[in-house]
Amino acid sequence: MKEVRITAIRKVQHSDLMERYENPIEHACDVREGQTWISIDGRCPEGLCDEAWKTMREFVEALARGEGNFFDGWMKNPLSAMISCNDGFRPVSFYLEVIEAEAEGKEGRK
Repeated sequence: MKEVRITAIRKVQHSDLMERYENPIEHACDVREGQTWISIDGRCPEGLCDEAWKTMREFVEALARGEGNFFDGWMKNPLSAMISCNDGFRPVSFYLEVIEAEAEGKEGRK
């Protein structure tokens, strides 16, 4: 199975929606832009938010099996996906990419 890098690309906060609909909470999302995790054998990496994993799990597992080209050419890199967590108040966009493909591509250019 291939390793998959998960990178937090963007985190936004919809303060107007939070003010209007959300009950105040003490602890929100700890994810930081630029933070990365490595999924090995399609498993959830330690320290990754459980709720974020639920939204990306099927994509990570498919990429780890060598599958890709989701939605018929959606991504420029067919061995990648852009997935957002399900927090409507402070969603995080995650870039998922096979990292073995990088090494294989470099070896092929030697």
